[in-house]
Amino acid sequence: MEQSWRAFFLSSYLYEWEKLMSINMIFKIAAVGILVTILGQVLKHSGREEHAFLISLAGLLLVLLWVVPYIYELFATMQTLFEL
Repeated sequence: MEQSWRAFFLSSYLYEWEKLMSINMIFKIAAVGILVTILGQVLKHSGREEHAFLISLAGLLLVLLWVVPYIYELFATMQTLFEL
């Protein structure tokens, strides 16, 4: 009986942690977007369009590195769901 309560508590704790992590990920992506936008505008107005492009590319790559594990997990889940 005690084991089932522990398992339930652990699973609910992990669910809440995953939900919190996804919210934190959204805030991180938004922060990178805001920072890249501000830096890009400052660099464009100072005549350094090449640097603004590189900042935008670096922000895109950073966000992709954060999101790729979630995409991999999604495809792995879909594969196990539709296995024969």
